Amino acid sequence: MSSIFGKNLKIAVFGQSHSRAIGCVIDTLPAGIKIDISRLNAFMARRAPGNKSYSTSRKEADLPEFLSGVLPAKDDPNALVTCGAPLCAVIFNSDARSADYSDIFDIPRPGHADFTANVAYGSFQDVRGGGHFSGRLTAPVCIAGGICKQYLEDRGIFIGAHISRIGDLIDCPFDVDGVEIDRARLEAAAKGPFPTLDEDCGKKMISLIESCRANKDSVGGCIECAVIGLEAGVGAPMCDGLENRLSASLFAIPAVKGVEFGKGFEVCGLYGSQNNDPYCIKDGKITAKTNNAGGILGGISNGMPIIFKCAFKPTPTIMQPQQSVSLSQKKETTLLPKGRHDPCILPRAVPVVEAVTAITLTDMLLEFPKHIPHETM
Repeated sequence: MSSIFGKNLKIAVFGQSHSRAIGCVIDTLPAGIKIDISRLNAFMARRAPGNKSYSTSRKEADLPEFLSGVLPAKDDPNALVTCGAPLCAVIFNSDARSADYSDIFDIPRPGHADFTANVAYGSFQDVRGGGHFSGRLTAPVCIAGGICKQYLEDRGIFIGAHISRIGDLIDCPFDVDGVEIDRARLEAAAKGPFPTLDEDCGKKMISLIESCRANKDSVGGCIECAVIGLEAGVGAPMCDGLENRLSASLFAIPAVKGVEFGKGFEVCGLYGSQNNDPYCIKDGKITAKTNNAGGILGGISNGMPIIFKCAFKPTPTIMQPQQSVSLSQKKETTLLPKGRHDPCILPRAVPVVEAVTAITLTDMLLEFPKHIPHETM
């Protein structure tokens, strides 16, 4: 099983893209957490395939089935409550077409994990749909993340993400200075027809994605994520910092190639007088006038919104002839891939970024219990 990094909240993901089922096991989840099934299913639907013209045509409902770790809520017929036992949830695959992957047993796809997996597992890896390397495995991640997201929201901590860039098209940010971000702003992209803050920009992105599909190509982009309501003091210096833990979890998402916090690589061209965030007093509390640091200093939250971006590469499987090699014959050859793939994974990756962020923050709050706000329910 592939563990999502966690010191206090242990989460493991199992299955393959075309196996009978995929799922997750969540250990050490506190008892008494209420899970609103309608909210969880709505969160899962944002990632599910086959429900948009610009996504893969593979259709999967992605409705989780809980095998252990929960009981019916006594006060709500539409909710479950964690009981302290390890939580196991599965999603049964129903629309796999394994025959589409017969060629890549011998001819690895450029840009995919086919070759590295072959070397690592001695040719015994499951190549169907990418096997355990597939983005399909982000569905159980969203089960765990959706539960953690509800746990955090009940304690006044909110997470939201949007597509900030696809190709050369750039959406507006949550906030120019990264200071004035409220819950409505965080949730705006999730409520719209496409996960951008600017609807017109979203329409242009859809056109670009559909153009890539028509040209049998793909396109990459960037997702911006923000967290509000997290108090100052969560994290640690050096190797166990908030940035470290978030980055480790974010790189568990297939296709993530870069993560930056606050101004990120832009600080390379700034002076200290420009990059420093001046402190001030607002409503009796210490805050900052700007948020170039992205809400983290020395690996510890400073009370400002946590802001970061994830760079995603273009979907590696494209329907164009590509140069590759025959592993058995050790000769160069041409591969024409088959199958059903997203020409851009960004629209469905937005909730995944939110999910791994929620998992990481829940894990860290269990480590720093004094920073867990009282329930707001």
